[in-house]
Amino acid sequence: MSESYILGIETSCDETAAAVVGDGERVWANVVSSQIATHQPYGGVVPELASREHLRAIVPVVRQALAEAAQSLAGALLVGISYAKALAFALEKPLITVNHLEGHIHAVLLEEKQKGNFQIDFPLLALVVSGGHTHLFLAEQRERGWTYANIGRTRDDAAGEAYDKVAKLLGLGYPGGPIIDALARHGNPRAVKFGPSQIKHSNRGTPKAQQTPYDFSFSGIKTAVLRYVELEGMRESIAARQQALAGVAKPTAENVLPHCDQKTLDLVASFQRAVVEDLVSKTLQAARQREARTLFVTGGVAANSELRQTFTREAANEGLPVYFPSPRLSTDNAAMIAAAAYPKWLARDFAAAEFSAEASLALR
Repeated sequence: MSESYILGIETSCDETAAAVVGDGERVWANVVSSQIATHQPYGGVVPELASREHLRAIVPVVRQALAEAAQSLAGALLVGISYAKALAFALEKPLITVNHLEGHIHAVLLEEKQKGNFQIDFPLLALVVSGGHTHLFLAEQRERGWTYANIGRTRDDAAGEAYDKVAKLLGLGYPGGPIIDALARHGNPRAVKFGPSQIKHSNRGTPKAQQTPYDFSFSGIKTAVLRYVELEGMRESIAARQQALAGVAKPTAENVLPHCDQKTLDLVASFQRAVVEDLVSKTLQAARQREARTLFVTGGVAANSELRQTFTREAANEGLPVYFPSPRLSTDNAAMIAAAAYPKWLARDFAAAEFSAEASLALR
């Protein structure tokens, strides 16, 4: 049987990406155009700027992906559902909708297939953790693909969002995740005592089928970092660091480290330890209680070195196999979208003409 090629498009946040994937596992092209330099002065993603940059980048990104894959798929997919519908209609190609969160899960599956690992035991627990999401999904395999139950979510900030906000508060640059991860290696992770997160609102009154008993909260630790900065009189050193880095378009850890005193490095290390311990403990608690046989950890924060090391060690202690995407496929990309579309292609699960975008679409 000839190979089936899927053109995947990803423009959900601040990366414009296009990829061509064959049979759900062979990546022929995966092109990502980042907007980090655009948003860095603001310490976070500005939606209006992100939309503008997507419009600028999408045509060359898709063309490059098709050229690298040596495929003759015509045209380019501009930002927006309406154009995707028009393109599919004009080319007489089916259009497949993919939930962004499912794309992150299939990023792991894609690379495991490339390694020859086709045996995934269910139930499977997936932690999707990024700048916009912190979700736990319990997945089962059915005849027409996977089904998902959301059993945990953040009640406020996503984990990656907390990284970005703390980095902005401390004058470390954007995006905060990679910089904090690198700086944390130079600090004492036990120097600042951050307590476990407190969930103020229970599932009381929520139907059992909709309850998420393994919830997260990261707004509290963000506030705790701010309080520590105020109590320890760190504003002056933060201002000096911001001034020193003002001329650096995209600061790296190497740029930032010389401008960090030990107190700042200890605070960063302690913040990361608290976030990682919360993610790992609640995820493994869910795995034990739901009798998961496989664990996926995916999304942009899954590239964090301490998170990977801690999950690998603690999951091994429980006899639970854990898988991560490579750093390149941890952040938003289109290869994961095309890979997640392949089971839908096999099942002929195509989008109806009247479908529209849903920013908060539940994954089931």
